Amino acid sequence: MRLASVVRASASSFDEYVETSSAALLRFAYLVTGDRDDARDAVQEALVGLFRVWDTRRPADVSAYVRRSIVNAHISAWRKRRRVRPAGDLETLGGPTAPDPSGGVVQADYVLRAVAALPPKQRAAIVLRFYEDRDFPEIARMCGGGEWAARALVKRALTTLRGQLDPT
Repeated sequence: MRLASVVRASASSFDEYVETSSAALLRFAYLVTGDRDDARDAVQEALVGLFRVWDTRRPADVSAYVRRSIVNAHISAWRKRRRVRPAGDLETLGGPTAPDPSGGVVQADYVLRAVAALPPKQRAAIVLRFYEDRDFPEIARMCGGGEWAARALVKRALTTLRGQLDPT
């Protein structure tokens, strides 16, 4: 009886974590992967991995653990496919891109496409640095490697983006 109540209590706290953070994790995964289906798969894989360790050795920073798992899942899937996804296949979160007179949406879409064309580790570093507002030691932990490697990833990604984006 007692074991069943412990299992229920730990499962409910896991369920609460998933319920409160799944939308943010899905947004993060979409920015890392550039594809809704890949994002869902990466989040699901990360949460399955988290569930396996939830009761025995739960990480101190659960969100960082799950984000790192999402990045790792995306990089693994990318390596397995060994294909480059053209930036033209990427759709925005709201559906197909439509002309927008305000210019802001068009510019955001252009930047999103440029970020989607980056290699997976550089894309993850850019998303962590500028979307998640993480510092370099956190980026290093999530992407693997040291702080200087994280700085180099961000610098290379920014150099590539500056070359692609029109300064006007």
